[in-house]
Amino acid sequence: MIGCGRQAYHTNLPTLLGFDEVQVVAVCDVDRKRASSSKTKVDEYYGNKECKLFTDFRETLEISGLDAVMISTPDHWHAIIALAAIAKGLHVSCEKPLTRYITEGRKMADAARAKGIVFRTDTECRSNAYMTRTADLVLNGYLGKIKRFEVGVGHEVKGSGNPTPMPVPAHLDYDMWLGPAPHKEYTRDRVHPENLDDRPGWMSILDYAEGMITNWGAHLLDVTQLANGTERSGPVSVEGTGRYPEPGSALWDTLQDFNVQYRYANGAIVDFKMNIPYLRVEGEEGWIEAHWNSEGGFKASNPNILRTKFKSSDIRVPTRGDKEDFISAIRKGTKVMTDAEIGHRTCSMAQIGHIAIQRGHRLDWNPVAEKFTNDDEANKLLAGTYRLPWKL
Repeated sequence: MIGCGRQAYHTNLPTLLGFDEVQVVAVCDVDRKRASSSKTKVDEYYGNKECKLFTDFRETLEISGLDAVMISTPDHWHAIIALAAIAKGLHVSCEKPLTRYITEGRKMADAARAKGIVFRTDTECRSNAYMTRTADLVLNGYLGKIKRFEVGVGHEVKGSGNPTPMPVPAHLDYDMWLGPAPHKEYTRDRVHPENLDDRPGWMSILDYAEGMITNWGAHLLDVTQLANGTERSGPVSVEGTGRYPEPGSALWDTLQDFNVQYRYANGAIVDFKMNIPYLRVEGEEGWIEAHWNSEGGFKASNPNILRTKFKSSDIRVPTRGDKEDFISAIRKGTKVMTDAEIGHRTCSMAQIGHIAIQRGHRLDWNPVAEKFTNDDEANKLLAGTYRLPWKL
């Protein structure tokens, strides 16, 4: 377990502990207090104290007999740790969004494929019954030719963050936490709160993440690409608008609102915006609207669409629990639902939307070359400005 914050402690670690065929042998976090909390959880579950604790991921990767790693760090560390693990032949489950920059995602997907390891982009969206049934209905033509997708993601960020420099806690290796990112003075809202319950501040700071456009987008855009038959490709153009905090007014500087539109070679349009988490698909023969949670519901232009009985010849999207998907692929040789290529394509879709907002005009995108064809300055934003020694 590399990264022992909120997502790891409350979701990833307990789920993996629940598999009889899995043993958690080590936890690692640059925040020793968080690593210790996870070690305690592991030790209590197994009734021993054999779980190792590390604060440097490189030491974790040297464990004899290690099979796999679960990466739950801030986004700006994902590619570095994943590539190091892949190089050692380890299987990888990595939290979404997969990377901070598009060039990282391409390197990660290529490395995973070349090494032949199991790589799973950790998103639970394909384990959501509303979402997978939507994809099944669309892929089998029950809505006719698809004209438009509408994708909503949540806002969730409240406040602007406290930028006042503070002393670095003794239990945090802050230089290691920053890693490849630009050096900035420590403040709690830049990193994470003391507790393990609240969202960390780094998720709303552009040096480390892109906010909800990639965070929530990595869920809903994945199913959009799946239903459109483009999960290993992407759109051919993108344009959008968005609103950031006033420069210098906030520590948390990711998008506060956005509207992005993509066009695909097959004629489909995707409208992507901040709203609530949902996916709406409009075809020539009706529409479906699937919400992330049960309160939003599952709707269609004709209720009979939702009661469709699939034929034996129909395409059916595989669906398993997200961690079950990873473990099954390692032990039984099954394919994961969201491998590195799929995860990269989903993340890059959100990322080119963000770049289009920054550039302020429509961008033409070549999904094969993964380059913009009408804006050289936009292409410069495909790669990060990471500082040495962590530059990939």
